[in-house]
Amino acid sequence: MEQPGSAPEGFAGFAGVEWQGVTGEEAHARIAVTEEHKQPYGFVHGGVYATLAESVASHATAETIEEGMAALGMSNHTTFLRPVTEGHINAVARRRHGGRTTWIWDVEMTDDAGDLCALCRMTIAVRPRGR
Repeated sequence: MEQPGSAPEGFAGFAGVEWQGVTGEEAHARIAVTEEHKQPYGFVHGGVYATLAESVASHATAETIEEGMAALGMSNHTTFLRPVTEGHINAVARRRHGGRTTWIWDVEMTDDAGDLCALCRMTIAVRPRGR
């Protein structure tokens, strides 16, 4: 398992995701907002929230499922509630279902003041690696 405060590899690392803590029931991560995360009006782009939600839910699932299996985003439904322009987007993912082939997570994303900015329902497929 990656240590809290560490950055993941791949796209999540490129986006700036930072792991804060992961268990099979709950996971925490954040992204420090940079100019590259913003759309032309100065607000964080919606894709950043979706990326953070999918990254934290996939990572938490992958840390828990059996060896030889992969956690893959299957459905990402993100609702945006409040814009963020600076600071961090903080995510808390809570597992709602952990089955043999699918896991479902609810992800709440807040700004540094603790205000709710986005909600996401993530479905993660669990499949054999290499398929």
